[in-house]
Amino acid sequence: MKFAIHGRPVNDNSLKFIKELFSVLNKKGAKVSLFSPFANFLDKKGISNNFETYSTREEMGEADIVLSLGGDGTLLEAITYIGDHEIPILGINMGRLGFLAATAQEDAEKAIDALYNKAYKTEDRTLIKVVSDDDLFNGVNFGLNEFTILKRDTSSMILVHTYIDGEYLNSYWADGLIVSTPTGSTGYSLSCGGPLVLPQSNNFIIAPVSPHNLNVRPMVVSDNSIISFQIEGRSKHFLVSLDSRSKSVPADIKLAVKKEDFKVKLISLKGYNYLQTLRSKLNWGLDMRN
Repeated sequence: MKFAIHGRPVNDNSLKFIKELFSVLNKKGAKVSLFSPFANFLDKKGISNNFETYSTREEMGEADIVLSLGGDGTLLEAITYIGDHEIPILGINMGRLGFLAATAQEDAEKAIDALYNKAYKTEDRTLIKVVSDDDLFNGVNFGLNEFTILKRDTSSMILVHTYIDGEYLNSYWADGLIVSTPTGSTGYSLSCGGPLVLPQSNNFIIAPVSPHNLNVRPMVVSDNSIISFQIEGRSKHFLVSLDSRSKSVPADIKLAVKKEDFKVKLISLKGYNYLQTLRSKLNWGLDMRN
C-alpha cells in the first residue's frame, strides 16, 4: 500500500509521534511519499528517511491513501493536492479542534492496521467550485468548507447582490457573505448564525456576515443551484476566500459558485460517529447540573 503523507511544521512535542508513525509504516512495508516542504522540515529536525516526496497533484495521484498530519487546515490543504484523483484521506489530529482530522495520535497505529485490513468506510463530501472570469486560485478553484466574499480596506459594509440560477434572491448589505457546504456548516458559517447541516444533505448554506438588516437570516438552498454575485461598495477591491486561501479582487469581477463534479472521500474508522463528534467538539450538553 502506498501512502502520501501531508503535513506542515509542527512543534517539537509532536516529533516523537511522527517517528513512531514512520516506524509503524516501515514495519508494514508501506511505500510512503512525503509532502516536500514537510520532508524538508523533518530533515532539519533530524528526522531523516528514505521516503519519496511529492510537490504536485500529479505526483500525489499515485497514492492509495492520503494521511494528513495536523489540524483541519492541514487536511484542507491536502485536499487541494488530491483534487479529482479522489484518493481517500484520513486526518490524524495534531492541531486543536480536529473536527475533520478526527483520529487522535494515540489511535494512529490502530488506524494504520484498519487501513491495511480495509476495516474502514469512506464518506463522500461535496466540494464547492468557484466560477470566475479570472483565475483566482491558480487553478485550484474548489474547497471543502466555504466560499466567502468580504469587505477590504474600509470599515464600510458592502452590498452583495445574489442570484440563484439567474433569479434575483437578495442584496446583502453586510461585512460579507458566506456560501458553505454541509461540511463547512460547523465552521465560519456556524459562527455567523448558520445552521448545522448533516454532511449528506445535498445543500449549500448562504449566510451573511454581520448584516445591517437583522431580519436577513441564513438560507439553505439545493447544491444543484448556481449562485452568482455582483458586489458594490466604496472600495474598488474586495476579498474572496476559498477555505483558507484568499485573494483581493476588483469590484467588477464576475463570480459564481456551484457544486464541483468530483468529491472528497473522507475515511471513517470503526466507532466513528458524526453526531457524537458534533456533541464532543461543540461541547453540546455540557451543563454543571447534569
